[in-house]
Amino acid sequence: MTISLADVFSPDGPLATGIPGYRLRAQQLEMAESIAAAIAANHVLVAEAGTGTGKTFAYLVPALLSGGKLIVWTGTKNLQDQLFSRDIPTVRKALGAPVKIALLKGRANYICHYHLDNSLADGRFSSREDAAYAARISRFAKKTKTGDKADCGEVPENSPVWGMVTSTRENCLGQACPNSKECFVLAARREALAADLVVVNHHLFFADVMLRDEGTAELLPACNTVIFDEAHQLPETASLFFGDNVSTAQVLDLVRDARTEGIASARDCLDLPKLCGVVEKAAKDLRLTLPVEPARFSLAQLEERMGFENGLVGLIRELELFTALLETQAQRSEGLENCWRRAGEQLAQLRRWQKGADRDYVRWGETYTHSLQLNATPLVIAKIMQKQMSGHPRAWIFTSATLAVQRDFGHYCAEMGLDQADSAFWDSPFDYEQQALLYAPTSLPDPNNYAYTEAVVKAAFPVLEASAGRAFFLCTSLRAMRRTHELLAEYLERAGLEFPLLIQGEGSKNELLERFRQLGNAILVGSQSFWEGVDVRGEALSLVVIDKLPFAPPDDPVLSARIERMKSEGGNAFMDYQLPRAVINVKQGAGRLIRDETDRGVLMICDPRLISKPYGKRIWRSLPPMKRTRELDDVLAFFQTK
Repeated sequence: MTISLADVFSPDGPLATGIPGYRLRAQQLEMAESIAAAIAANHVLVAEAGTGTGKTFAYLVPALLSGGKLIVWTGTKNLQDQLFSRDIPTVRKALGAPVKIALLKGRANYICHYHLDNSLADGRFSSREDAAYAARISRFAKKTKTGDKADCGEVPENSPVWGMVTSTRENCLGQACPNSKECFVLAARREALAADLVVVNHHLFFADVMLRDEGTAELLPACNTVIFDEAHQLPETASLFFGDNVSTAQVLDLVRDARTEGIASARDCLDLPKLCGVVEKAAKDLRLTLPVEPARFSLAQLEERMGFENGLVGLIRELELFTALLETQAQRSEGLENCWRRAGEQLAQLRRWQKGADRDYVRWGETYTHSLQLNATPLVIAKIMQKQMSGHPRAWIFTSATLAVQRDFGHYCAEMGLDQADSAFWDSPFDYEQQALLYAPTSLPDPNNYAYTEAVVKAAFPVLEASAGRAFFLCTSLRAMRRTHELLAEYLERAGLEFPLLIQGEGSKNELLERFRQLGNAILVGSQSFWEGVDVRGEALSLVVIDKLPFAPPDDPVLSARIERMKSEGGNAFMDYQLPRAVINVKQGAGRLIRDETDRGVLMICDPRLISKPYGKRIWRSLPPMKRTRELDDVLAFFQTK
């Protein structure tokens, strides 16, 4: 390094000079020095930095100054865009570092010329609105340099049209594509390979490691430093990608593409459209063996469902015939050859799931509104993760605001296989004793009580009145979220209060947050989506209510299997796995409250187990050091004091 970190972060250093509002934080400098040491020694570092530490600059500065190729992995695409568009250019400019940066997303984020043209030619849109969206995307594709759908503001990000105009690993034609020279995905990969710093999301890391598909497998060998931001999300993401899954939605996508390719290249094959219809019906019939409401099912629950096993056998049988027919037509076009390959892969996946020979994996199913996904999830990811991290020496940095349980990283390192990792913890620089109050109300029933949600809303309403709205009401289930919203609407009407009442699902997450900020006195009722990755500063958010300690449901098929495995190995599943995860989730929810030095607010945790159970102490001791009370009067006094 040509300049010391102390100089960079000093009150008259390049950050203070080049960034309006920058102030030196001791925690930020200490964290930067620890990361610099890990990079220099090619070590593994697990680091928690409390809210307000400035961890993004704390890892970007030493990483940029160290030289070499750097990859930053993020938990969300929002953070990915923020890093690429704002944070990295800001630090690069302040340091005067001649660093080339690139943004790389999964292929589903880039318009595919081939599938766009086919969809427009086919014209099978479900509505006039979708057809209009497709036309807008077509116009956008002609003028965009990146093809990133995030830049196409005219079309909602959740529109089903995007699935028709982007590619997947399964339906991409690769180098055989007639549009390969103008492919946005390949262009993004080339940019990433040529860059010094690449910003990628977690999903892409694991997808590439496992599938060698999206281009980062080529990036890793030349990389000197790997940084995972929002690293608390990694265990779940890793479990997803180190497993195996196949869905009826994939089968239906295959059928759709086979129909389109058949019309273009095999009109004389009259059996093809017939078999397309048969496979489509078999996939839909399998989905209909399970309830309409989205849910998760263990293997035993699936096998108990009338018609499930026969439906699975039927889908496999029809897919066998479909694959055989596609083989006879595969030479007629690249598209048909691709469909044949995909059909074979889906058939193999369904057979593997049906057979289920590997005892290190748990088989289960998850239903969505129109599809069923069959999963085989690994019970232990540590060894798999260790394998991915072996080989070329490099620094691995895992950082988040929520990784430790009472400053202990043992649970995280054990789950991720980080046996030799260094760890470090930095408290938030915010004055939580003055800025925040933890309220645990008395006399609430057991969370399993049938009237628990009613009791929670009743206890929370006087606090909502005192805070003048300005609240997040965080629920641990969608059912509780919907019931809470209903009850709050009744309470507000009876009290004659006109606090705007928002609920998750009324619009996109970003739209809801913007409405919440602008309204200034709203109550937003949300579930998992709003427990993390949400930043509302100022008086618009002065109260966070958590209805229940966020333990994963014990009937979750993956959790149940992991608990049984840990018990069989003599471990304590609750203390070593379930409780640490709940603590991390509580810390995430609590972290929504104080986002700035001037913020003030109340964190209300309604679950009586926080006080009544011995493990409750481990939870609240893991939270920032705010004052605690069980008295409503203390809460009312807090809101009356400025």
